This record gives sequence, C-alpha cells and structure tokens, in this order.
Amino acid sequence: MQIGKYESSGGGAGTAITFLLIGLGIGAAVGLLLAPKTGRQLRKDLRRSYEGALDTVSDWSDEARDRFGDVLEKGNDFVDELRAKAEPLSDLLRRP
Repeated sequence: MQIGKYESSGGGAGTAITFLLIGLGIGAAVGLLLAPKTGRQLRKDLRRSYEGALDTVSDWSDEARDRFGDVLEKGNDFVDELRAKAEPLSDLLRRP
C-alpha cells in the first residue's frame, strides 16, 4: 500500500510490540549494569527480573493460546452454520 511518497512495509502491531520489548530489555539491562549496587545485589535483581519476565511471557502465551482456541472454535461454528445453510442449495443443484 502506498501512502504519499512512502510505501508501507506491512508491519503491524506485532512488529511494534517486538521492538518495544527489545527496547525495554536493553534499557533494563543497561539500567541494572549502571546502578550503584554490589555484584551480589545485582545478580539477585537480575535473577528476579528474569523470573518475572518468564512469568509474564508464560502468562501471555497462555492467554494467546486461549484466544486462539476461542477463535478456532468460533471459526468451526461459522463453517458448520454455513455448511448447513448451503446444503439445501447444493441438493437443488444436484437434481437432474
């Protein structure tokens, strides 16, 4: 799609979220490395941050899996309904 002189790359919200997460991760790492803490405190904070990130990603993946299942179920229901509506028409077309 062309907008003015520019052509959109087709990247959507997924690309933006990916870059946001990368930026947040880099910012958090730099902030932790530049913070005036001892090595032990820094390692403890890094471990907590890592575990928190794993929990967040796990929650997101569970939510995505649930939403995908819901969409799949709705799609199957729609196809079944469409098939039921089209069956009488196909019977009429098959008659000689």
